[in-house]
Amino acid sequence: MEEQKNKPIPELIEIENTQDRYRWVAMAAMLLAISIILHTVSPQLGPVTPNWGIAMYCIVINICGLSLKQAMGLGFIAGVIIVPSSKSAFPLGNLVADFSGAVACWAVLRLLDSFGLPNFKFRPLLSCFCGTMASGGSFTFILLFILGLPLKVWIFGMLPVVAMVAGVNCVIAQVLTAPVKRLFYVQEEEDK
Repeated sequence: MEEQKNKPIPELIEIENTQDRYRWVAMAAMLLAISIILHTVSPQLGPVTPNWGIAMYCIVINICGLSLKQAMGLGFIAGVIIVPSSKSAFPLGNLVADFSGAVACWAVLRLLDSFGLPNFKFRPLLSCFCGTMASGGSFTFILLFILGLPLKVWIFGMLPVVAMVAGVNCVIAQVLTAPVKRLFYVQEEEDK
């Protein structure tokens, strides 16, 4: 009994909550799953169909402030999951396209940060437009070589369609970013 009284009490170790550390993975998984469903059922809007995958990963990159490696991984995964349902002439082009789109989105956000615009209202719009242009531009450029088309077809035929898709995507990203952020961070808002 005497020995137990003289033993020092072990120091309490506090472990920091790491729940937020991987919240972006859950958000990305859910939004990419939704994008596959929307990709399957979305009708064309004139000559274009929204690219829901790009819009969704741009939303995740905007909300979660991912590192370059995380954005690259997210873009690659987005490309992998769209390949089976792709309606394009070369589905594997999505691997390069979504990778480059995610990197472009990330780069635009870092550029805005470097200009002192971390709270710029139209970050989702601008970054998703650039991400879609990079993704669509690289995809159609790959397709140009695979199909053996002249460069004029890419410049005057394919890139204008990519720009229209980018216009639709950036509006989707701008409109959905705030509700998605509220959905995933509702607990913090309730705690305040």
